[in-house]
Amino acid sequence: MGGLRAERPPPPAFQFLSPALAQLPEGARAAAVDIGSNSVRLLIAQAGAEDGEPAEAVRRERVTGLGSEVDERGRISREAMERTGAVLVEYGEAIRRLGAERVRAVATAAVRRAANREEFLERAAGWLGAPAECITGEEEGRLAFAGATFSHPRPERTTVVDIGGGSVEFITVDETVSADIGSVSLSERHLPDHPAGPERIIAAKMTIAALFNRHPPPAREQVTGVAGTWTSLASILVHPAPPDGTRLGLTDLLELIDRLAGMTLREKRELPGLNPDRAPVILGGAIAAAGALQALGRTEATVSARDLLDGVVRSLLAQPGG
Repeated sequence: MGGLRAERPPPPAFQFLSPALAQLPEGARAAAVDIGSNSVRLLIAQAGAEDGEPAEAVRRERVTGLGSEVDERGRISREAMERTGAVLVEYGEAIRRLGAERVRAVATAAVRRAANREEFLERAAGWLGAPAECITGEEEGRLAFAGATFSHPRPERTTVVDIGGGSVEFITVDETVSADIGSVSLSERHLPDHPAGPERIIAAKMTIAALFNRHPPPAREQVTGVAGTWTSLASILVHPAPPDGTRLGLTDLLELIDRLAGMTLREKRELPGLNPDRAPVILGGAIAAAGALQALGRTEATVSARDLLDGVVRSLLAQPGG
């Protein structure tokens, strides 16, 4: 860890406010950092767009596998901390360079479950140069819903499904149901081999079905899928078109599961449209996505590239009365 500490820049002179109180002048910039169980993401955006949509300055993603081993050992490993710390140092430098006046960094399922959560959050704040907080599944869902449905004319008709590395959130305008499994934890528990045998696939599907049955999700007319699993699945199926707005049918997902199950890890890493670092857990993510649609009784989901990051940024850039 010493090398990472040596690279840490001095703390910046940011102003830190509750997102609900943040009201910035036109043109101001805000930064959101999502410290997820599989990936660490950054969005820096600027206020002032006429249609109320913040103008993106930077959107980045790095797969660090922070939640690897948490399901098995109950702790974040030193190696995962180091990988994530290097990315947070990079993001902190970008935040300072672009002059974001408000910053909020949130950690999700893997950190929620880790016995060494406080140690990680303290180190994360040092690497980033900004406070890092662990949010509940309900708060995670609220922010993801706000980001995904910002431009929806009837958000009350939508269930947003956020598949993370360590949890799945089902969110409506007035309810969040959080299930304690995701693409990383499902893959570690049932899908360690590439290719994956039929008995492994059945076990993974049964785990997802049983968990969603114990935590019945709120079903609405439309399903919107957010976060890296959904956008990765869409990218595989529609590459090279951008994944935002892609409609993924349940039949498409089930066929893709069969295809991914028969592939080696190298073959998955070489799939057009897929970030190679996501290859080890993409099959688990596809099984979670199909299981979510089945639990909701729906046959397709629309993929949104807007999610928790956008919800955080919009809260930070909120104008009076907005």
